[in-house]
Amino acid sequence: MTTEVKDTIEIDGSQGEGGGQILRTALALSLITGRAFSLVNIRAKRPKPGLMRQHLACVQAAVAVGGGAVHCHALGGDGAPAQIGATQLVFTPGPVAGGDYAFAVGSAGSCMLVLQTVLWPLAMATQPSTLTLRGGTHNPMAPSYTFLSHLAPYFAGAGPALFEMELGRHGFYPAGGGEVQVRIQPPAGALSPIALTRRGALVQAWAECLHAGIPRSVAERELGVLQRALDWQPDQLRNRGLRSNEGPGNALQVVLQFEHIAEVLTAFGDKGVSAEEVARQVLREVQAYLAHSAPVGEHLADQLMLPLALAGLQGNKGQYWATTWSEHARTNARVIEQFLPVRFTTQALDGGVLVGMAAASARWS
Repeated sequence: MTTEVKDTIEIDGSQGEGGGQILRTALALSLITGRAFSLVNIRAKRPKPGLMRQHLACVQAAVAVGGGAVHCHALGGDGAPAQIGATQLVFTPGPVAGGDYAFAVGSAGSCMLVLQTVLWPLAMATQPSTLTLRGGTHNPMAPSYTFLSHLAPYFAGAGPALFEMELGRHGFYPAGGGEVQVRIQPPAGALSPIALTRRGALVQAWAECLHAGIPRSVAERELGVLQRALDWQPDQLRNRGLRSNEGPGNALQVVLQFEHIAEVLTAFGDKGVSAEEVARQVLREVQAYLAHSAPVGEHLADQLMLPLALAGLQGNKGQYWATTWSEHARTNARVIEQFLPVRFTTQALDGGVLVGMAAASARWS
């Protein structure tokens, strides 16, 4: 997919929710479209603005899949290669090639965000890819390995899954050290349309507590809160003690598997936060989702925007019904619309939002 327009796109990183998603979406679409971009005010609305280590890892991964430093350039405001703390970035993409890649965040930062950056450029390449990702696998404020592994089939619409994941080692904040293998298989033809407007019947529901380097009783208390509140059976409660060297860490996850969609909701243990409060955090999200009828949860709604737009440009328009349309999603939409000749449409529907796409006036091939 290329465009006849080769101008540099100017992006303000302070717009909307002002976080790292602006950077990751811009990197992905720059690689896909071949259009350079200039990003200022990177992560301006975060407590520590600028590129953190995990964001720099995303930039470096984009350079690698874009032909390496010979063809692809990522420069800070001073014209030197981008560094941690940079608040400006000029990115010039190169040709994307599938292959074998290894990316390490170098901290407990989320390696799943690195995957988010390169997934769609590699999914639209002509050859399959294998990624080895190292860093955090289960992080607050980022999609977890569990979330992405359960939801991978839905990114492909009605077509075969575009990627598969295998966890080698968990990684929690602050130690990190996780490792994930990802296999990306581009579709033989065009991307299939995203069409998610029904949940169907609830097939399975369970809670899983991942814990390493903390007392097993913490997990028992967390799962006990969910059991009592949701009236679940013992076989729906999974207490997964991990190797001590994978921690310390604690993630309480609930998986809801319906006929046509899955939802994964997670809360993380932290110093000074009781096991009961961790459980109540995820319980509130579970109850809110179950009280709704829309199939697509808030975080999946963000993730589906790129495949929805890319498939639509290939003639396969789709739509999905989301429980909410967050500021994060609205910001992501504005960035996508700067790169692609599309316009996202939203329509209120039974307390949620029906998300679709309309073509803008531009010629693409």
